[in-house]
Amino acid sequence: MSSRILLASPRGYCAGVDRAVQVVEQALARWGPPVYVRHEIVHNKYVVRALEAKGAVFVDQCHQAPPGARVIFSAHGIAPDVHDEAAARHLRTIDATCPLVTKVHKEALRYAEAGYDILLIGHAGHEEVIGTMGEAPDRIHLVNGPDEAATVSVRDPDKVVWLSQTTLSVDEAMATVEALKARFPALVAPPGDDICYATQNRQQAIKEIAPHCGLVLVVGSTNSSNSRRLVEVALAAGAPDAHLIDTVSELDEAWLTGVETIGVTSGASVPEILVTQLLDHLAAQGYTDIETPSTIAEPQTFALPRSLSHG
Repeated sequence: MSSRILLASPRGYCAGVDRAVQVVEQALARWGPPVYVRHEIVHNKYVVRALEAKGAVFVDQCHQAPPGARVIFSAHGIAPDVHDEAAARHLRTIDATCPLVTKVHKEALRYAEAGYDILLIGHAGHEEVIGTMGEAPDRIHLVNGPDEAATVSVRDPDKVVWLSQTTLSVDEAMATVEALKARFPALVAPPGDDICYATQNRQQAIKEIAPHCGLVLVVGSTNSSNSRRLVEVALAAGAPDAHLIDTVSELDEAWLTGVETIGVTSGASVPEILVTQLLDHLAAQGYTDIETPSTIAEPQTFALPRSLSHG
């Protein structure tokens, strides 16, 4: 039996995650520990533990950092009241929000000021959703899937717009959009695609290889929305089996039984070392032939926050 791996590309770190991790590392290098980080800087356990080892202190809320401390806001974005709380505690803040999330925040503000009801497609409780809804809580209504499109209530059905959490499955979001359009024919679409390029690219890459795999392994943490979506996309695209694993230690050898071809990818907050460790382990099991069927170029980079170079 020939044993091979189809390695998805692109995979792993996106520009927003790379920027956020660099923010913490450079803050620690410049000012030394402790540097406080509100929520996980990105949703990956390995990354969080590595930054903790360097002196980052992760807290759930601003009030858990001492007055005057240096605090970094995570890549997922925050509501305006968090900025207000930080200012009241005289915290020295650095905002590592992904620029693509910031774009959605600005869209929400613009449409709210124009009198629209905003239908935000996303998952309740996700940090990005909480931050976006905080921009205009009286105007934004969360729609968690096509079923909720039937029950959402708006002021004026002729003045509604949809926005989206950036890390959703493209297919999932579009199914919800279609359900909303059926109910609100005047529904306005945002001027640009809210689902981030990296999320879309990783989903497209796994769609291409999943039909040719007996098993797909997605490296990523369970609280990573885009990583969980990759498992769903792989199954929907034809993979008979797919699993999310944080590290190679979570691999169940029984999954490999009778499998000739394994697809491997990783979420947008996953460092490549975790994929390399998985590939090394699979090579020891006989999966030594690695193919990368196609690659979508990702030239995007994001500049670091200006506040990192001031004071």
